[in-house]
Amino acid sequence: MALMSISAAADTRTSGLPEVADPSRVAPKDARELSRLFFDQLAVLEEGTPEYSYARSTLIEMNMSLVRYAAGRFRSRGAEEMEDIVQVGMIGLIKAIDRFELTREVEFTSFAIPYIVGEIKRFFRDTTWAVHVPRRLQEARVQLARATEELRSRLGRTPTVRELSELMSLPEEEVREARLAANGYNSSSLDAAIGGSEEGESSLQDFIGAEDQALGLVEDFHALAPLIAELDERDRQIIHMRFVEELTQAQIGEHLGVSQMHVSRLLSRTLARLREGMLTHR
Repeated sequence: MALMSISAAADTRTSGLPEVADPSRVAPKDARELSRLFFDQLAVLEEGTPEYSYARSTLIEMNMSLVRYAAGRFRSRGAEEMEDIVQVGMIGLIKAIDRFELTREVEFTSFAIPYIVGEIKRFFRDTTWAVHVPRRLQEARVQLARATEELRSRLGRTPTVRELSELMSLPEEEVREARLAANGYNSSSLDAAIGGSEEGESSLQDFIGAEDQALGLVEDFHALAPLIAELDERDRQIIHMRFVEELTQAQIGEHLGVSQMHVSRLLSRTLARLREGMLTHR
């Protein structure tokens, strides 16, 4: 760890954490090891303190390479737009850091990349519409394009609204709305060819990335619902505030009148119970 210097004596400002001279230049392998140490301390530090701010900002800088890696998938964009992509990716990184907990028992890199790429994809989705279209219809339009192509290949003709409705599990009226919403889009379908090359044609989907594997979590969400229903009211309230309202543990503690550490213990216990229930379901 040549790029890192550790104080000989523990600095009370950093709660004993190593002082990283230039976090943005820490090698990825070292960043993974250090991140676990910083996340471990972040869980017990009080938000708003200098120690907490130091740990959080160091984590952000150490893991900026994840943003550059994710942004590299969009190299075909111009330099000016790439700068926007990196800035948007940083938002995803910060969200991942604020929501990550070691109790998840996954590597932070595996947890953070979907957040970073998700923010970038959301950026493309929200900036490529000529007129304002509700988010629900924006997403339905993409689903409609894929369903139409699938049925056209399968049936050898343009599918009917009813056939699309059955495949998409949407009411026919929403399928019609999605078709109308497509008129507000100012670029090609994600799957439409946008140019040729010696290797063949490419589609916008090739530049945005692979199909979102998170779609496979739908079944898990259905399995999770009854498990959450079995929790007592306080545990459900904590889960709701943490993952729906996206409050920090300190904010939850203030709302419930307990310490941040107590919230952390309750949350860890509840998540472990839900995880065990999910594994049993599988």
